[in-house]
Amino acid sequence: MAQAAHRLFRERIRAGLVVSVADAGAQLAAPFEMIVGGHPMPTAGSEQAGRRALQIAASLGSDETLLVLLSGGASALMAVPADGLTLADKQNTTRHLLRAGADIHELNTVRKHLSASKGGWLAAAAPGACRTFAISDVVGDDPSVIGSGPTVPDATTFRDALDILRRFGGDAGDGAYPRAVVDRITAGARGDVPETPKPNDARLARASMRVIGGRRHAMDGAVAEAVSRAYHVVRVDDAVVGEARAVAPSHLRAALARAADIARPACIISSGETTVRVTGDGVGGRNQEFALACAAALAAVGAPAALASIGTDGIDGPTDAAGALVDATTVERAAAARLDPAAFLQRNDTYHFFDRLDDLIRTGPTGTNVGDLQVILLA
Repeated sequence: MAQAAHRLFRERIRAGLVVSVADAGAQLAAPFEMIVGGHPMPTAGSEQAGRRALQIAASLGSDETLLVLLSGGASALMAVPADGLTLADKQNTTRHLLRAGADIHELNTVRKHLSASKGGWLAAAAPGACRTFAISDVVGDDPSVIGSGPTVPDATTFRDALDILRRFGGDAGDGAYPRAVVDRITAGARGDVPETPKPNDARLARASMRVIGGRRHAMDGAVAEAVSRAYHVVRVDDAVVGEARAVAPSHLRAALARAADIARPACIISSGETTVRVTGDGVGGRNQEFALACAAALAAVGAPAALASIGTDGIDGPTDAAGALVDATTVERAAAARLDPAAFLQRNDTYHFFDRLDDLIRTGPTGTNVGDLQVILLA
């Protein structure tokens, strides 16, 4: 996106910043700076990037435009702790919410109220106009959730954030979250801390946003590839959401029912973003849990069948895999290797299960995040 902007605007660009999980500085033309941030957890680089973005926004003249190009992972890649908070406070809060199974809407509601850049604050810092184009990794493509909405109004409140802390940690004062986080969110709910910019806020009057890509574009590509390989395709546009291990078997059953009258070979394509509630001490990700939760049902299909669930960014949880593959033989092969699928799933240790079977999908980082993709093949 930065390269495309440079081709379009050339010398009209006065300053620019690119934030990514990998150093792409050699590919960038001046005047872009390059800062490496972290994902899914923010790093010191993320904080440096967020503060630099605020500096660039504040440096604008009233006759200049801030162009913001967002893609998946922006919430972690640019992180500026609000007054009274540290980066560690934000990291610990994010980590707890992710492990507790909060979805992206809940997670980003809290993030916006712990940030000096999210929830509209980046656009509010710019004296001139702000134009945002976003590739969405959020189910529903809500502009205020994509990247935690740094350039758009925020309809959520400190009260909403406080409710989420309580829902995913009991009483907000029980030690699940850093004390400074609880104090800020509680003070905000009382009205003692300024809210994020809301709809009709004059500071965002010159800001606009457009979503230019999302999960359906990934599905378009998958459908075209399947057709080119002579598959009869069933496309499921309803988003796959919920806790991975719970929704996966029901999704598979529904997909098999939809494909019952479809000629073989058949390919069923869906997308979305599930969650994982971590209660064990293993390693894995939501796509790996989704796949393993379908292993027993695939074994009962009675015909050759396979399912893959992958993160379109090439990253699934804190692992080097994008996701995993299961087929009608997974349970049998696991038994031969003395692996108990249920036990691995219970421990949230899906990575080591699939690694033993050589069924992890490793693509490496793709540079684009539009959620997760599921592909089911039936012969």
